[in-house]
Amino acid sequence: MNITEKFYLDYPKLIKLKDDIDNVNAVLLNCVKSRNKILVCGNGGSASDSEHIVGELMKGFNLPRPLDESLKEKFQNLPDANILINGLQQAIPAISLVSQTSLITAIANDNNADLIFAQQVFGYGESDDVLIALSTSGNSKNVYLAAQTAKALDMKIIAITGKENSKLSEISDITIKLPAQTPYEVQEFTLPLYHYLCAELENNLFG
Repeated sequence: MNITEKFYLDYPKLIKLKDDIDNVNAVLLNCVKSRNKILVCGNGGSASDSEHIVGELMKGFNLPRPLDESLKEKFQNLPDANILINGLQQAIPAISLVSQTSLITAIANDNNADLIFAQQVFGYGESDDVLIALSTSGNSKNVYLAAQTAKALDMKIIAITGKENSKLSEISDITIKLPAQTPYEVQEFTLPLYHYLCAELENNLFG
């Protein structure tokens, strides 16, 4: 049984979202193959999910990701070449925008707390990067402003929300509207969804 079959067997309520999920898989794969990066943001539990997503992408998740021979050659003449060559794993470039404590608090104090993610999208984002915007309501102001900033920079926007239409669903390129509305129930679907997205992306790149 492959990754996709197991995912929909374990979470049959998400089968009706398969087209949107497939589109997200394609956008993420194209982003990484084009040497672009993924930015992730959210509040509260979704902030934890942002960190979790980046943790699965920036190092091996389900698969080993050893350096290929061309990469190994770059380290050959360094003092700790063996440690680096044998220890480093190929990464999927991703940044959690909730991690920058000093920067976030400075933006909130000096400018506007609603801009804590938008300022980072403006600083990091480039055309064809991807923003994954997590909001159970789809209406979190700071996430919505980040999405607007991403739109201005010609980034792709993937929103993961609850089942209702929202500000994020109006502006995003793809919105996965999970079949729940209460925040904790939305988050219970969010975890297996992004585990699947990370596993599928890893498999397509390194499998």
